[in-house]
Order: sequence, then structure tokens, then C-alpha cells
Amino acid sequence: MVQVVDLVMRLRSAAGIVTILDGVTLEVPPGQFLAITGPSGSGKSTLLGLVAGLDRPTAGSILVDGVELASLDEDALARLRLAKIGYVFQAFHLIPTLTALENVSIPLELAGGADASGQARALLEEVGLKARVDHYPAELSGGEQQRVALARAVANRPRLLLADEPTGNLDSATGAQIIDLLASLHHRHGTTLILVTHDPALAAHAQRIVELRDGRVVGDRAAA
Repeated sequence: MVQVVDLVMRLRSAAGIVTILDGVTLEVPPGQFLAITGPSGSGKSTLLGLVAGLDRPTAGSILVDGVELASLDEDALARLRLAKIGYVFQAFHLIPTLTALENVSIPLELAGGADASGQARALLEEVGLKARVDHYPAELSGGEQQRVALARAVANRPRLLLADEPTGNLDSATGAQIIDLLASLHHRHGTTLILVTHDPALAAHAQRIVELRDGRVVGDRAAA
């Protein structure tokens, strides 16, 4: 589902050129639940953003479902994300002026699906928010906001779901619930799931764990 080959990402800073990723090669087969771990600054979130096509690498290639991201312009990348990629952010990124139902309806409406509101309502019920569909983000707890974000991310049944520290702003109990929900959605829908986390306990929910350090892959193993 995802092929990353010799990926390099360098950024210019006041101190000079900084290498964020340095020759990362990685293959993720369809349907796998992969956790990417490593300390802060190891390149985890940068790698996830590149796989989502949110940025362009300095060198190397990324294929998602057989499509080379470098071959796509911004419009084509947007269409690919809408059709095949769901993304869950640490900071939720819900639109504050829209209700939970309206937030989840957005990708469905953009995709031109019939009865976007009805589908969004069903998704919110699936993540345990049947009674909160008409609430605005400010009226929801952090865990509830992340559930809305999850429902939005899977609204178009993407083949690839990317989650960047999705429990980082949550307490441990709520974070565990979100990871359980991610694992359940992965299992029910057969989605390829890539989770970025610095927490080994959360990574243990995955089928496979890849460890990054200083922008390089230093470990790749099946989860215990």
C-alpha cells in the first residue's frame, strides 16, 4: 500500500541545512497496522506528512497504492487524499464554527456522495457520539473531539489511515480508548493504518513497529 524508497528530507534553518530524514526505506503492505516510534525529533511526523503528500521530500520516492506522489500536482494530490487517505492530527483540526455532524460531512460532500449528512451521522454513532452530533467542538471534551476527527478521517472509507500522535493531547485513559477505537476501525474496514507515537505502550497495539532515530530506521519488528 505504501512504498518509501531512500527518502531524504532536509530543511534550511538559521544554523544551516538540517537533515530530518536520511535515506528511509519502508514498505507497508495493504491492511497492516504499523506503528512508527522514536524520540522527539526523530522524523516520525515528517515521514507521515510526506506519505500524505502534505510536503515534498528533498530526495527519494513515495508510492501510495501504486501512485508516485512526486508525479502529482497539488490538485491531483488533493484528489488522492480525498479518495484514499485519512489523516488524524494530534490537535484534532476540527472547524470550530461547524457541529460534529457538519465536520464529518465535509469530506463526504467534497467526494460528491449521496446523503452526506446521513452517512456522517452513522459514522458518529459508530464512534460513540450519537448524542453529540449537533454539538460544536468547544462543547466537546478532547476525547470526543478526537472521535469526531476519527469519524471524519474514515468518512470516505480511505484505504490508508494516518494518525500522528492522536493521543498526545489526551489523558492516558482517554488516549487508550482512542487507540482501541483506531484498532477497531482498522479491523472492521481493513484499512492500512500507520500510527506515529512516542509511547511504546500504544505502539504495542500495532502488528509491526518501526523505530526511527535521527531520521533513520533503526528497528523494524513484529509487535509482541
